[in-house]
Amino acid sequence: MRVLLTSAGLETEEIKERFMAMVGKDMSVVKALFIPTAAIDADAIEVLPKCMNDLLKCGISDKNIDVYDLHAGMELEKLQQYDAVYLCGGDTQYLLERINDTGFNKSLTAYINNNGLVIGVSAGSIIFSNNLENNLGLIDTKLDVHCVTGERRGKLAYPLKNNVKLTNTCALVIQDFPDGMEIIGE
Repeated sequence: MRVLLTSAGLETEEIKERFMAMVGKDMSVVKALFIPTAAIDADAIEVLPKCMNDLLKCGISDKNIDVYDLHAGMELEKLQQYDAVYLCGGDTQYLLERINDTGFNKSLTAYINNNGLVIGVSAGSIIFSNNLENNLGLIDTKLDVHCVTGERRGKLAYPLKNNVKLTNTCALVIQDFPDGMEIIGE
């Protein structure tokens, strides 16, 4: 399991480097699936180029980034062709509805359980927590993003406390669940 939950993506060098280490291969050959589905209002749409740049600044070729807007599901076999899945921010409820209505929830969960790498940004992170009903159930707690004050750096004990808070410059890293959960950044 390799999941990186953030408020603002690869906002710091530390988060970017952790993402690249989690990918574990030459970034020039990495294939990424970019999902902008949650960006349905002007503010979220305005941030999409920054999100795409997160992948580009890591050295992923734009030719190796597929944009996928969840108008249909994607079978696990196709999803497994990607080294990373990037879920953009925006409207959390809309994103979760699209994921569940298309059946992508099953493929995405299987992908994660088969050691697929997922990075969530804002709404793309919240869908994995218990903020909303019918969530993807990765962490059994509420997740707050864009907080002024967040969790302290370091390993997290499981079960998690009732509410995990992320600033724009920290991330929740989940590897080897439940023992491999930690906060990086500030």
